[in-house]
Amino acid sequence: MFRSAGAETFEIRQLADLKRPMDALVLPGGESTVQGKLLRELGLFAPLRAKILAGLPVFATCAGLILLAERLVDDPTVWFGVLPVTVRRNAYGRQLGSFACRGPIGPDDNVPQAFIRAPGIEDVGPEVEILSTYNGRPTGVRYKNLTAFAWHPELTTDLRVARRFLDGLRAAD
Repeated sequence: MFRSAGAETFEIRQLADLKRPMDALVLPGGESTVQGKLLRELGLFAPLRAKILAGLPVFATCAGLILLAERLVDDPTVWFGVLPVTVRRNAYGRQLGSFACRGPIGPDDNVPQAFIRAPGIEDVGPEVEILSTYNGRPTGVRYKNLTAFAWHPELTTDLRVARRFLDGLRAAD
């Protein structure tokens, strides 16, 4: 998605990859427990958390939202714990409950949103900006250097969400 929107990207797979210069970090969808364990086992967790706390912009989707959250409903696990939200895993149902819809995000209307075993944002801290909602519940948020969505913008061909994030990076330079 970001490459299609004109950004240079690379994957972080080992500690040496963190030496490469980066303007932002993407925490993708997938299985948050596996991602969190791998981040710890590969020695990536602490350095990435330090970069996030130092202000590195982060774009997170689905499992990435879970990794950032301060609290998980019915789960004592906390990964990065830097986003003041409470998240419920699989809030919109299991795999068979996955769905797509369209909705507004800021000034953009009719943005496609793919919910796949999506977490739900149950509560947000007072400084958290709500970017998108579904049935009145927050599904996208921004807090300081963190932007996170419960759904998968990367699974659509619409690049507005990626472009808005990239435009924010350029404006901060």
